[in-house]
Amino acid sequence: MKRTNYAGETSEQQIGQEVVVKGWVAKRRNLGGLIFIDLWDRSGIVQLVFDEKIDPAAFEIANQVRNQYVIEAHGLVRARKEVNPDMKTGKIEIEVKEASILAKSKPMPFEIVDDVDASEELRLKYRYLDLRRPEMMKRLMLRSKVTHVVHRYFEKNGFLDVETPELTRSTPEGARDYIVPSRVYPGSFYALPQSPQLFKQLLMAAGVDKYYQIAKCFRDEDLRGDRQPEFTQIDTEMSFATPEDIQAMTEGLIKDVMKEVLDIDVKTPFPRMEWQEAMDKYGTDKPDTRFEMLIHDISDLVKDSSFKVFSSTVAAGNYVRAIVVPGGADKYSRKDISKQEDYIKRYNAKGLAWVKVGADGYNGPVAKFLNDQAAELNAELGAKEGDLILIVAGSFHVVCDSLGYLRNHFAQELGLTDPNQWNYVWIVNWPMFEYDEGFGKWIAAHHPFTMLNPEDLHYLEDGEDPHQAHAQSYDIVLNGQEIGGGSIRIHDPEIQEKVFKALGYSKEKAQARFGFLIKALELGMPPEGGLAIGLDRWVMFLSQADSIRDVIAFPKNSKAVEPLTAAPARVSEQQLEELRLEVPAEDEDKED
Repeated sequence: MKRTNYAGETSEQQIGQEVVVKGWVAKRRNLGGLIFIDLWDRSGIVQLVFDEKIDPAAFEIANQVRNQYVIEAHGLVRARKEVNPDMKTGKIEIEVKEASILAKSKPMPFEIVDDVDASEELRLKYRYLDLRRPEMMKRLMLRSKVTHVVHRYFEKNGFLDVETPELTRSTPEGARDYIVPSRVYPGSFYALPQSPQLFKQLLMAAGVDKYYQIAKCFRDEDLRGDRQPEFTQIDTEMSFATPEDIQAMTEGLIKDVMKEVLDIDVKTPFPRMEWQEAMDKYGTDKPDTRFEMLIHDISDLVKDSSFKVFSSTVAAGNYVRAIVVPGGADKYSRKDISKQEDYIKRYNAKGLAWVKVGADGYNGPVAKFLNDQAAELNAELGAKEGDLILIVAGSFHVVCDSLGYLRNHFAQELGLTDPNQWNYVWIVNWPMFEYDEGFGKWIAAHHPFTMLNPEDLHYLEDGEDPHQAHAQSYDIVLNGQEIGGGSIRIHDPEIQEKVFKALGYSKEKAQARFGFLIKALELGMPPEGGLAIGLDRWVMFLSQADSIRDVIAFPKNSKAVEPLTAAPARVSEQQLEELRLEVPAEDEDKED
């Protein structure tokens, strides 16, 4: 039998027509002389009716099948006597005249339903079964639809889809590379690309002008909910483009995807917010603008406070800042607040000061130090009776990180983050460099090929402080999460050399790592820039999934292991010998 249509696409327009459908048995109900089967394929479910009086042979087939058997059925589409409003095909059913079993199934390791009662590890081990669950298949289909829109959008805007190498040279910056040993050149290694960054710049040197690619990237870094060791990004680059050109092109893409995939109209252009404003008001470079609860600097108001924590902090050139939790006075106890105080210590905060706004003034641990200034503070903060004021004192990053976390935490608890609100915002004018505590050195905030603002180029000269410079870089943020970022690139070899110097690279080190790029800069590199959007993360938001693991067909778990194939795994001694590699003896006895 040749399939005529998908199960979930069978419709009222086909009533009276004969169809052939094929798929998996999602549910089976035996009512004596009647057997009902919910047949599932990627499009959805349709109800099959097997009537012993109409076709005894087909009825006998239905009597043999069990859940997750693969079957085919030929029958007549008819209207249901009782409509099921919860099903897309709830107004019709198929009266089966002929059926056959295509594949049997042993009992499932877990039930194939959306509300699955199984650990994520078990689901990942049997991922092909997990993907049969309707919500998982819908996410895969949504992702596919997004990539179709992406291809159409860039094609109509004159971009070339160009593939870049996945075996390349290791140029470690930030995250660790995944390295691949060469059999032909013993002792030498390829690296899997952390991004196509260098190659897309070289494509601009080649005259490609407008490039895009849906690119696979690899980073050997610690995992969390929105990270994977291998991930996919929508990568773009444009010659002779300004930041505004690239942002407008990106907004057009987002607008098309939102409309064609979710049927949601988003207003463009998106708001622009300077990095400094985002940090000052939201405590993060990924601001969630769906709610207020902004951070306020109260340093001037408390610089002479008798509470020494505040006055000494301001005297040392640091900050005292606060947020107001609306209605938080009655909602949160001292114990609740203490839990958050313990949490922000991971940001190196020394403590969390707080007061509750009452009819007669402040109540709380530091109320006696602030009651005399209550009117001024309430006016500055917009606080009113029943609110909770949270205060953190410390360095810029300690205060921003702590209050940024608290702002998002309490907004979630108070239900201020509407999942159906889509607030895109550009974060612009980033610092060129940032200090990395983990590496103990200054690094490029985005990457070392980012062009500085023209007015800041003098900071690269001898005797100047390069860490004061800002860059022509920009991130696109959705509801408090970065989904992409980019910049204008350096196309002048002298500026690139000065940036390498500011990062502590000797000429020899820069030449050894990036000599091919430096040579391209010397051979007619046009002004250019680009951007990359994290496809996995964006689809996670579009599908309202909890993790990017839910929108990747075969993801790694939180330990960078793929349970389905048990990768990574040991290889044979012969393979190691061919690569001239040795595994230390003490490693051989460890468990995988």
